[in-house]
This record gives sequence, C-alpha cells and structure tokens, in this order.
Amino acid sequence: MRKLPFLLCAGLAVSASAQRTYRNPDERNPEGPESAIYPIAYHRPTPAEVTADLERVRTYLETAMPARLVDSVTGQPIVDLSHPVATAELDRGDHDAFSPLDYTVGVIHTGMLSAAEATGDKRFSDFTARQLQFIAQVIPYFSGEGEAKAGRRNPLRPLLAPAALDDCGSMDAALIRARLAGVGPDLKPVIDRWSAYVAHGQFRMPDGTLARQRPQPVSLWADDLYMGVEPLIQMGRMTGDRAVWDDAARDFVQTAQRLYRPALGLFAHGWSEDSPDVPDFFWGRANGWAMVTLCDLLDVLPADHPRRPAVLALLRGQIRGVAALQSGAGRWHQMLDRSDSYLETSCSAMFVYGIAHAINRGWIAAPIYGQVAQAGWLGVASQINARGQVEQSCIGTTYAGDMTYYYHRPASPYASHGYGPALLAGAEMIRLLRNPAFTVSFKNQTYLYVPRP
Repeated sequence: MRKLPFLLCAGLAVSASAQRTYRNPDERNPEGPESAIYPIAYHRPTPAEVTADLERVRTYLETAMPARLVDSVTGQPIVDLSHPVATAELDRGDHDAFSPLDYTVGVIHTGMLSAAEATGDKRFSDFTARQLQFIAQVIPYFSGEGEAKAGRRNPLRPLLAPAALDDCGSMDAALIRARLAGVGPDLKPVIDRWSAYVAHGQFRMPDGTLARQRPQPVSLWADDLYMGVEPLIQMGRMTGDRAVWDDAARDFVQTAQRLYRPALGLFAHGWSEDSPDVPDFFWGRANGWAMVTLCDLLDVLPADHPRRPAVLALLRGQIRGVAALQSGAGRWHQMLDRSDSYLETSCSAMFVYGIAHAINRGWIAAPIYGQVAQAGWLGVASQINARGQVEQSCIGTTYAGDMTYYYHRPASPYASHGYGPALLAGAEMIRLLRNPAFTVSFKNQTYLYVPRP
C-alpha cells in the first residue's frame, strides 16, 4: 500500500476500513492549527497513485479468479480437459465469490479493459483474455451434453440457456467490448446467443420496455438499465445498426419515466405495475447502474438522435442530485437519502466513474464536479486494502419493499459487485487527472478544476 499523506493514526491494518485521520500535504502549513483533519487522505492524487490502486485490485483478482474447473465432490482442480468429469464445476474463486459467468464479472472485464486503455498496461487486458480463453475451452468440455444439460445443475446454464438479464446482459456487453478491442478469443457465437436473448427473449412491457416478472408479474428494476440497455449499446457498436441504439435509448427513457424522481435527481430501485404507489427506495447501487449506463449511452448516441437531449438531461439531473448527497468521507450511503445507512463502495465507485466521465466528455462543468469526483475517488481508494480487496460493497440485493432490508444488506470484500466499478472509477480518474482541458489549482483548502483558456 502506498504511503498516505500525514497519517495521524499509527498502525495500518490489512483492513482498509480502520479509523484513521489525515492532514492534507498541499496546505501551506499542514500541521498548523488552521489545517483540517480528514477521514480520508484528502489531496490531489497522481495518476501513478491511482494506477497503484488498480494494480493491487488486479493482483488480487488474478488469484481470486483462477479460471479453472474443479471436481465438486473432491474439490480438486481438473487439469485434463480431454476427459469430461460428470461432477465438474466452474471454480468460483475466493470464498466462492467470483463465478466466471456472473454479471458482476462482466463489469470486472469492462473495468479491466478500461484500465488497460487508461494506464497503457497490457496486464489488465491480459486478465480478461485469460478468463475468456477459459470460457472458450470449457464450452467444448460440456458440449457432449450440450443443450440437453442446460438445466439448473449445468455450470454453463447461463451461457447455454439464458433465462434472465442477470444471466447474460453484463457479460454480453463485456464480451463485445473485448471483441472490438481484439482481446481474447472470438466468442461471437456466445455473443450472438446472449444478444438474441436480450433483444428478443427477455420479457417486455407492451411499450417495449425491458421488465422482470418478479417480485411482481410486471416489475422494473433500475439494475436493468445496465443489464439490458448496456448490451444493446454494445450491440450497436459491433453491428453498426442504429436501430439497436434506438431501442436502448427508448428503453432507458421509458424506464426513467417510472423510476426517476426529477425533484431529487435520483432513481427509485424499482416499480411494479400492480403496485405503482409504493414508497421509493433510493438504493445506492441502483443509481450507480443508471449513471454508468447513461454515460455509455451518451457515448454512442449520435448528436442528432431525437432522444439524446432527454438522456443528457437525465445524466445532468442525476449527477446534480447525487453530488449533493456525498458524505464527508467522499463515499455515498447505501440508501442515498439516509445518512444513517452505511457508506457503500460499489455505488460510490460508479458515481466517481460517471461524474469523471461526464467531465472528460464536457457534459458537465469541471470546476465544481471535479472536486466531487476527486473526493469520491479518495473515498473509494480508502476501501482498497493491502491485498487489493475492495471493502464495504453491498452484496446482491433484490427489489424489496421495506427499508429494514436495504439497511441491513451485508457489505463484504467478497461482494464481487465492487471490483468492476472500482476499476472503472480509477481508470476514468486517470483520464481526468491527465485531461489537458483544464488545470487543477488548490485554493482555500480545496481543489478547483479550472478550464484552460
């Protein structure tokens, strides 16, 4: 772990969550009586510092995600892939937390590809290449039983017979990104199967909006703004078919009409057709999924697209609402509007990515929001421990109907949901810190991202 500036509490533990306080070395007299004391290392990070954080995350994931098969009875690795073992399973990695086909791993691959681009370090994209090569190898391994074994016990069931957006949307988007970047084997048959499910197999409302049939028969989840819209975005990039982007933009706007609350700049976690007047729950990661997808959608929508103004307005409104709820420790709360809920890392990283990306694209003003992104990254970085684990990320969470459920969802370094967002946030912060469009000045104990004349 890098040396942090002016650490006031001795004894760095493995945990990144230990209580520490810091002074800012950029102040004229950091140890003077007028200098502030912070719960995070409040300073201007360098690209090298951010890169070191990302390298720790990658190093941990290289061991936490071994990309291999194991015998579910003996627990031993299966090395010889020429003789299928009936009890073979995908190794789910450290604490069974990193299944190679999980939707959270799709975000990890997207983050790895972004980190490789931002740092110029091929080891990030090599990670994804190895994982995708493993997927390519195990498809023939299970092909003897193929579709006939596409039931609950088949470890490749999400690949062979996707039955929900969680099975395929995020991974589909990641595989398309990798294919376009020339990383790993060409998994076009897998992409085609998953893309067909997202575009034509997933349940939709009569107006075409992607929806779920749980917990009520017709339900919308903000999560699906990433699980459904994100693969549509990447399909359009791969095929050049503008109609796919029309579908993506329409789905986002129509979902937002039911979930977005303009007065707050926040998305409710969910909505059900048979219970439209239930309370709103402003879960952090649900809003993170929305913000990341808004950025990625704006990246591809042509300037003349009829829905682009509405999508841009949603992003600006959400960033304004989210920024106002940032905590004094840089991160955001599990329930965004409830400061007594815990500080949660995965949503915080998503917001850092979204805000930094919007600044880098010129969609929002840098002078104020640059400070928000910078403080947010410092908060996220404070949760990357010495092993490279990302701490304090909420585990998987359904669309629920009571606040007690959301408040008490456990946070864990084995919640794989935090790793992809942390990689995305760090990569985008490197781009922000290197952005030649503005300079960063330190005045009145804070940082101003000032546009260059």
